[in-house]
Amino acid sequence: MSSRQEEKERRKQERMEREKAEAAAAQRKRLVKIVAGVVVAAAVLVGVVVVTTGGKDGGGETDRAAVPIPDRKMTDLADAAKAADCELSNPPIEGSNHVTTKVRYKTNPPTSGDHVPPDQVASDGDYSDGVAPEPERYVHSLEHGRVIIQYRPGLPERRVSQLRTLFAESSETDFGLASVDGGFTLLMENNTKMRHDVAATAWGHMLACDKFNDKVFDAVRAFRERYVLQAPEKITEPQ
Repeated sequence: MSSRQEEKERRKQERMEREKAEAAAAQRKRLVKIVAGVVVAAAVLVGVVVVTTGGKDGGGETDRAAVPIPDRKMTDLADAAKAADCELSNPPIEGSNHVTTKVRYKTNPPTSGDHVPPDQVASDGDYSDGVAPEPERYVHSLEHGRVIIQYRPGLPERRVSQLRTLFAESSETDFGLASVDGGFTLLMENNTKMRHDVAATAWGHMLACDKFNDKVFDAVRAFRERYVLQAPEKITEPQ
C-alpha cells in the first residue's frame, strides 16, 4: 500500500513539474512577443510625437504619465487585507455551465458561475479607458485563472490611474509563472453596482475593500500573487 501511495505521489509531482515547465515556456513566448511589441511601439511613437507636437509648444500630448503608488510593505495576504480594512472571502462555486443568457450571480462582483462559451471570454487587459466586459464574459476569465481588479464608478481619477500602475506591475505568483505587464489580469470599472471602492476577484475568491486607502495596494498585490492561475481551467497563454 505504501509503495502504491509513493508511486501516486511521484506521478503527481511529475505532472506538476511538467505543467509548470509548459507554463514557463508559454511565458517565454509571451515575453518575446512583448519585446517585439515594444520595438514596434517605439517606432510608432516617434512618428506620433512628430505629428502631434509639430508646430505646437508641447501641445497634442495624450499619453498618461504613470501615477506612482506606495512601495510594497506587506506580502502576507491575510495581514495585508486586515491592514487595509478589506474583507477576504471564499464564496461557494455557483456553477460553470456555458450559457447564452444573462446570469444572476449571488456575489457582487461575481466570483464564479455559469458563463459564456469560450469564443466570447473576456481577454486580459486594462479596460479602464473603455467599456468593461459583461459579467458573463469575465466570469469565464476567472475560470481560466485570471484575477480581475474592479473599482466603483465615480472613483477619483487619481485612484484609477494608480490602479493602472498596479495592474501593469510584474510579480511572481504562487502558481510559479510570473505575471508580467498585467498578464493574467483584467482591470475595469465595475458594472454590477457593487458597494466596494475596489474589489479583486478570482475563481471562488474575493478581496473586497469598501474604502480605498494606500494599504489596499499591498492587499491587491498579495491577492493576485496567491490566486493567478489557481482555477479549474487555467490558461497559461495570454488570452
